[in-house]
Amino acid sequence: MVNDKSAGQSADSTHFGYETVSVAEKAGRVRDVFESVAPKYDLMNNLMSMGMHRLWKRFALGQTGLRPGQLALDVAGGTGDMTAGMSRQVGPKGCVFLTDINASMLAQGRRRLIDRGIIGNIAMVQVNAEKLPFKDDSFHCITIAFGLRNVTDKPAALKSMRAALKPGGRLLVLEFSKPVMDAITPLYDLYSFKILPMLGGIVADDADSYRYLAESIRMHPDQEAMLGLMNEAGLEDSRYHNLSGGIVALHIGYKY
Repeated sequence: MVNDKSAGQSADSTHFGYETVSVAEKAGRVRDVFESVAPKYDLMNNLMSMGMHRLWKRFALGQTGLRPGQLALDVAGGTGDMTAGMSRQVGPKGCVFLTDINASMLAQGRRRLIDRGIIGNIAMVQVNAEKLPFKDDSFHCITIAFGLRNVTDKPAALKSMRAALKPGGRLLVLEFSKPVMDAITPLYDLYSFKILPMLGGIVADDADSYRYLAESIRMHPDQEAMLGLMNEAGLEDSRYHNLSGGIVALHIGYKY
């Protein structure tokens, strides 16, 4: 397992899983991964998390603080699970923006939301999380669930999301993190690096993409490092909740 997340990096390089690649190259390679996995993304989410992702997202939705008539933004929203939940919270007089950098993922999100009958108070926009095209002070709540680890410049994305928050608004970052119980780690590694790529090969015919996803989880900042990034981005009263023994963490920060 790689522990030093800055190893092998320079101003012009970054990590793509355990590989060191140029900053310009990473965005294209991440796009290719999600182009490949988009058709089976929801099925693989269930397999990857053994269904737990629904409980993690439900917990995060309970922390949005959203009320009817408000505006919310789901960054890297993929197939729209968080968007659907926030849509119900803000009601018909509110609006949720579902965004993703990947057109295929956004198309899957649109299809799933239409199938669920959730579309009237949702807008969809293809955007880069590092350079959100929204006016400052626009949203009461912004979420990014299982997307930040794929962003090349995480500090830029956090600053962009903070700028788009209204004063008093909150940012929720739901992401895989570091297990806090040592006993979990060997089983977690076995599942991540052996079983998950095998499932990806069988179910989605794409073991390499799921191997990258496992590696990207390990390269993502742990709970305390992520808290530091949020503070550096200007978010205040930041804190986190460990879920499933720290396999996932929900970070929350505010803009005042």
